[in-house]
Parts: sequence; C-alpha cells; structure tokens
Amino acid sequence: MFKKIIILSIFLFFPILVSAQTIKSDNSTNDQIFKAEVIKILEERNIKREDGSKALQQNLLLLGLEKKWKNKEIEHKGISEIDMASANTYKVGDKVLVSEVKNADDTVDYFVVDFVRSGYLYLLAFLFVTIIVVIGKTKGIKSLISLALSFFVIINFIIPKILNGSNPLIIGVFGSLVILAVIIYITDGWNRRSHISVVSVFFSLVITFILSWIFTHLTRLTGLAQEEAVFLLGTNGGTIDFRGLLLTGILIGTVGVLDDVVVGQVELVKQIRKANPNLTDKQIYRSAFKVGNAHLGAIVNTLFLTYAGASLPLLLLFYLSPTGSASFTQVINNEMIATEIVRTLVGSIGIALSVPISTLLATIWLKDKKLL
Repeated sequence: MFKKIIILSIFLFFPILVSAQTIKSDNSTNDQIFKAEVIKILEERNIKREDGSKALQQNLLLLGLEKKWKNKEIEHKGISEIDMASANTYKVGDKVLVSEVKNADDTVDYFVVDFVRSGYLYLLAFLFVTIIVVIGKTKGIKSLISLALSFFVIINFIIPKILNGSNPLIIGVFGSLVILAVIIYITDGWNRRSHISVVSVFFSLVITFILSWIFTHLTRLTGLAQEEAVFLLGTNGGTIDFRGLLLTGILIGTVGVLDDVVVGQVELVKQIRKANPNLTDKQIYRSAFKVGNAHLGAIVNTLFLTYAGASLPLLLLFYLSPTGSASFTQVINNEMIATEIVRTLVGSIGIALSVPISTLLATIWLKDKKLL
C-alpha cells in the first residue's frame, strides 16, 4: 500500500514540478499569452529569401481555448514584409500559443508564438516515470524522488538567489553539494558507503571548481557567449555575474556524472572485499581502479558527445563561414566554442580524478564486515 502511494505521488508531483517554473513565469511576466486552435487557413504566401531558401507565411483564423479568449475567433496576420526565420508552418487542428499585443492606438493584434507542446511533454514524462519505476522498482522510485528534489533546489534556491544578486559561485557550490547529498542519501540511504560517496564527490567538485575558475579567467571567458545570456543583461540592474553563472553551470552539470562514477566505485570496492576478504587493500584498490578506468572512458566520451551535439549548429556555422572554412584555431578561439571546450575538459578532469579518490577512500574506510 505504501509503495502504491509513493508511485501515485510521483505521477502527480513530477509533471507539476516540471511545469512550476513555466506557470510562475507566465503569471508574473505576461498574462496575455493563451492557448488557441487553428480552425482555418485564411491565406498563404511563399517568399524567397536572398540566400535562395523559401518560407511560407500564413494568415490564420484561431479559436481561443482558455481565459477570456475561450470560444472567441481571432485572426493572426502572419503575411507581412517582415521575414521571421523561426516562423512555423501550421495546419488546421494545431494547438498554438498566441500573444495579445495592445498598440498605442488601443488596437489589438494577435501573433502565434509557437506550438503547444506541453501535452506531449507530459506524456513523455509519464512514460519516463513508468519505465523507471517498473525497471528500477524501489531504487527507481528513490531516483525519481531525488531527481524531483534536485530540480526543486535548482528552481527554488539556486536560480532565485542568483537573480537576487547573490554570488553565483557560492550559491553554485552550496547548491551542488545539496543536490549531491539529496541524490546519494535518498538513492543509497544513510550509511558509510553514502558518506564516502559524498566526501569523494566533494573533493572532486572542489577540484573541478578550482580548474573551472582558473581556466575561465585564463581564457577570458565572460559567460555572455550563450545566446540566452543576452536576455539577462538588464536583469536586476545588471548585477548578475555571468562568469560566475558559467562556473555554476559547469559545477551542476558535473555533479550528476560524478555521482554515477563515485557511487559505482564505492559499491565496486564493497563487492570485491565482500567476495574475497583476504585481499589486501592494495589488491582491492588495483582491481577496482581497473574497472573504474574502463567505465571512465565511456563516461568521458558521453560527456564530450553531449556537449558536441548541443554545439553542432554552431560548428556548422563555422564550417560554412562566408570567408571559407574556418581554421581550427579560429574555431576554438570563438568564445562559444571555447566555453564548451573548458566545460567539457574541466568536467572530464574532475570525473577522471573522482575514480582514484573514491576508490582510495572506499578501500580505506570499508573494512568492517558489518558494513559490507
């Protein structure tokens, strides 16, 4: 009965938590965005851009689905002299987000902002939760709870503190440690293995932080290379430390991978000692370290490919440079690319060092038979 209650709570809580920030943002920043349905294509026009590509502009008849616009017919005039490169193509039946804009002469215009994707995202979240619970059972439930709480810490502690002008580095380090403790203690319980994992990740995180700080300063990274940072320039009177924000992102991104490596190494040392209590500390360390090295290669490759995949459009832009294919030096000197290089390499160094650190601490502290 207790397990059923936990599972039901996760099903109900996870989608609400995922959408909490969106709801908060919608209510506090722009109440004039609402959902509507495309009920008719009024007119379409194909335009040809200077680069030879084509785009479709549309005038749409919409039906409001919520708030004061419910069941109200609204016209979106998408055909104009302004070419929106990111404009979508819509068809009858599509659910869309619409923005109401009031002009200086008290007239009102309506613009389709984007598709409504939340329903499918909730479906995907439901599938994710279901599969994790079915396959992972109790362990899966604990991992989902730790995931939800980690997200809660980021949304309700780290982000508000940074926006209020707090030092992103201090908030990032403290927030990362809280997330780390939440993940490890909820997933693996309150025991010596968990304590060893927390201490190991702490040391690895400190090393990652130091290297991040050194190389973001040596490479003169400002933290403003990401497109999203531009929209935060005027926030809170320009008090946000963007370099600190970059370092915070590196730390949070590294924590999850460190947790995987460290917990695995500590458990590996436990199982080796349990299987053969007669092995010396040196033998146990060497055996666990060899397995950790094999795992490390896959983790580092995963980290690199994740960042490379996220930066792929930018890499293509450099390759298709109007002045010809950019040289390797030109590419890596761009701040956006340099940021991802620092993020990847510093994170990989922290992960690599976590293997000997966690293996050594587990070998020293996991000796009592009652703890195995």
